[in-house]
Amino acid sequence: MPENNFKENQRFSLKRETHFKETEEKIRKFWEKEKIYKFDSKSKKKIYSIDTPPPTVSGKMHMGHAFSYSQQDFIARYKRMRSFRIFYPFGTDDNGLATEKLIQKNLGIDLRKKTREEAVEICMNFLKKELPDFIQDWKNIGMSCDFSILYSTIDDNSRKVSQKSFLELAKKKLVYRREAPILWDVVFQTAIAQAELQDREMDSYFSDLVFKLENGEEFLIGTTRPELLGACVAIFVNSKDKRHKKLIGKYAHTPLYNVRVPILSDEKVDMEKGTGIVMCCTFGDLTDVEWYKKYELPLKMLINPDGTMNEKSGKYRGMKILEARKAIISDLKIHGLLKNQKKITHVVQVGERSGEPIEIINSMQWYVKYLDRKKEFLKASGKLNWFPKHMKHKLDNWIRGLQWDWSISRQRHFGVPIPVWYCKKCNETIFADEKQLPVNPFNHKPLKPCGKCGSKDVIPERDVFDTWFTSSSSPQLAISLMPFGLQGKLFPMSLRPQAQEIINFWLFYTMAKSQFIYGKNPWDDVTISGVVTLEGEKMAKSKGNIVNPREIMNEYGADALRYWAASSKLGEDMEYQEKELVAGKKFINKLRNSTRFVFMNLKNKPKKPKKLEKDDVEFLGKLNKVIDISTKYFEDYEYHKAKIQIEDFFWKYFCDYYLETVKKVVYQGNGDKRLSAQHTLYHSLLTILKLFAPIMPFITEEIYQEYFKKYEERNSIHVSEWPTSGKEKYLGHLDILKKILSRINQYKSNKHLPLNTPLEKISLPKKDYNIVSDYAERFQASSGAIVLNVGKEFKIEEGKSSNRKKSN
Repeated sequence: MPENNFKENQRFSLKRETHFKETEEKIRKFWEKEKIYKFDSKSKKKIYSIDTPPPTVSGKMHMGHAFSYSQQDFIARYKRMRSFRIFYPFGTDDNGLATEKLIQKNLGIDLRKKTREEAVEICMNFLKKELPDFIQDWKNIGMSCDFSILYSTIDDNSRKVSQKSFLELAKKKLVYRREAPILWDVVFQTAIAQAELQDREMDSYFSDLVFKLENGEEFLIGTTRPELLGACVAIFVNSKDKRHKKLIGKYAHTPLYNVRVPILSDEKVDMEKGTGIVMCCTFGDLTDVEWYKKYELPLKMLINPDGTMNEKSGKYRGMKILEARKAIISDLKIHGLLKNQKKITHVVQVGERSGEPIEIINSMQWYVKYLDRKKEFLKASGKLNWFPKHMKHKLDNWIRGLQWDWSISRQRHFGVPIPVWYCKKCNETIFADEKQLPVNPFNHKPLKPCGKCGSKDVIPERDVFDTWFTSSSSPQLAISLMPFGLQGKLFPMSLRPQAQEIINFWLFYTMAKSQFIYGKNPWDDVTISGVVTLEGEKMAKSKGNIVNPREIMNEYGADALRYWAASSKLGEDMEYQEKELVAGKKFINKLRNSTRFVFMNLKNKPKKPKKLEKDDVEFLGKLNKVIDISTKYFEDYEYHKAKIQIEDFFWKYFCDYYLETVKKVVYQGNGDKRLSAQHTLYHSLLTILKLFAPIMPFITEEIYQEYFKKYEERNSIHVSEWPTSGKEKYLGHLDILKKILSRINQYKSNKHLPLNTPLEKISLPKKDYNIVSDYAERFQASSGAIVLNVGKEFKIEEGKSSNRKKSN
């Protein structure tokens, strides 16, 4: 018998269920002390590796985190009990705009007004202080990660991995730097990628402005961006539009600015929108960018990186965009150049982090070239095992809709530096040597002089990588922390679990980079979680419908929260309902009470008798069926279906039926009959605990430590073996017995009789009688039937004894 490692004052007592917070803390400390979830790098067992999503350090854990991370942990815990070596690291994504936003808000500062050195120092000091508390939230919900394999996307190793991936892409001629139109966030004053855009409905005005041909003839153009009039470089009509075909090839003058611009044709012009005539400004939208390149139009930029108007806008210089829009509308009215104005609601693209409309400006940026690889990406998507399958369409649609190469440079202080310099003499790009990684171009020099002119005088790159460029190396960020000889066995990884809203970000970028560098997918399986809603709407701070998981765990415990998360299948949005937490708490209490009953009647682990009673064989046969079905569901990542099966068996078969039918035999029985019931009680309760352990790790560990550990070989239920079905076959009799007993109990309840009231006679149809008679001893003891008889139909005769009890 293995020694119990718990000191007496650390034992988990089921008598103290009201102090679940204290018990959960003790269990967490036990897991950490005993290194229950530590990855065994020397074991010969098969590896199951998980590319754990590094949560963004942007505040506290929210319900979406608790929901999706619990679901991935169900899988990890199940696989661990199936004797896999689980590589389950934990990381934090903490070098992006979200983290900067949090730091600026908490400290009340503007990082852009600090020097690079000051900003980096402030951010690193903040993270050093905040990360332990941030990570604790994930420990509190019972994540079974190996927290000793911990990375931050800004630590030295992550910077090295990120910079190395850039150099590998550079060797393959897949990165380039050029000045070109770029999506720009005026709040954070940095470039952003297409994946970082969100569509948002906003109120605006559609204004019809007066333009004039050179002969003085007037025509109207409708726009929502009149502040860009000074950037108008051409006018377009559709050549199929009979109304305006005569304008093609002529010139017009813009209102207020009176600039002469050509009138061109392009079939992209929507003849049904507005007046059917549009102005091309550099830049109002992606169509403007396309026409700018296609027709080699001049460049006129009116908007500064900070969202103010520049000197080319004239009298509107220094105004914010909306301020300039109002001013120019006022001037158009004064000069009679605004004919119509209509209030509209339209979709505007905003920055995912700032929530403000993005602009398109011309800027020097670094890119990963991938627009010509769409077919390759679609093929890679098809090779992944998707759970659920329909989520594949989200990625495929995103790939087909790509319009920009991947912009990877950001104009910020805090981030992973791009490892390049520029020769001061000939402007040649000088890439860092892999030996000097991680490198900060501001603090280091290239190992070799310029390969083109030989000069050693260089200018450091100021930009940093987009955080997604680093996060897209998440498999390598974790694997690189392992011994070199093991790294090849960990990649590709087994599973990427993640939320559906970042399929376009994290999943796509990781897959794309892996295809470029390694020529294969980074994982075998992908599981996608849904979102948490409240009254049908996604939880969001801006909507004021946030539920704090800390508060939920303080009231109900982590297991109840995980029980709720297990009620939803992968990819399905989940409505937050407190009744599910109440149900989870009820389940926990019932599990405790059932355990107390079982061990009140067991002095030690009962030996299995040479022959089990027929009742027990049938019950264990039903349990074997539940084991097989639940195992298949877990294998298919359908934990919610497994939960339904296990919970149904626990309530209806174990508690409502079996515990009731064995009371007399465990109280008064002897010999092998009693031993058979005791063995079945022990085995079935332990099996139920193991089946539910992936979903509710705290209560199952608590009961295992208190009652089972002294008899079992494993230190924790979470490293014990997953149940396998035995030889007992299920004949289907248990369902019939349970149904008949339920009718008897309902009869007694309707008659206001105690459930232990004896009944003179119970008549059953012959088919039911033949089955029940095989289990007569326990059935009669639990039902109170003195005589079982064959009849045409189900019938109960109370007799004198029941009448006496009723009158009392």
